[in-house]
Amino acid sequence: MKRSANVHDMARLVLLNGPPGIGKSTVAARYADEHPGTLNLDVDRVRHLIGGWRTDFVGVGAIVRPVAEAMLQAHLAGNRSVVMPQYLGSTAEVGEFERLANSAGATFVEIVLMADRDESIARFLRCTDDEWRQEIQQIVVDDGGDAHLQCLYDDLLDGLADRPGAVLVTSPDGDADVTYERVMARLGHSTR
Repeated sequence: MKRSANVHDMARLVLLNGPPGIGKSTVAARYADEHPGTLNLDVDRVRHLIGGWRTDFVGVGAIVRPVAEAMLQAHLAGNRSVVMPQYLGSTAEVGEFERLANSAGATFVEIVLMADRDESIARFLRCTDDEWRQEIQQIVVDDGGDAHLQCLYDDLLDGLADRPGAVLVTSPDGDADVTYERVMARLGHSTR
């Protein structure tokens, strides 16, 4: 029996972690495009499908989390891979997604896209290519702007000390192709 191109020996959850605006969504979209059957579970995009997200971003987060987890579990249960571009600063949050992957018989890989803190903040603030990103930027500004982004960055770095299996990938500013190639190399795939 010939296997479909989208079914691998073992499904995999690739968590693309990193500071806001570092390029996680861009890398995830390309990964899914180049790996048929892979679910690009962009939790922030799912959040935006739930009414009221603009006025209660955090409250809607409590709704979207179980929806995203159910999508993840259903896809992995079908022996299909998932790429999830999502900032997760807490080791407990990362551990929960690793547990869900393991319970579905899938492997779990955390790739953390990084740049230095000032560059990461500047990249987030420059990223205004659509209305969705502009809305998110306004939410961040309302939550403290640069100071909030600095806290998110620092929380991510602090959490990495507890996750030695996380794979760091430097994401150069303005070069999504290089970032993607580095991610693929760390996942054991060639882009050539």
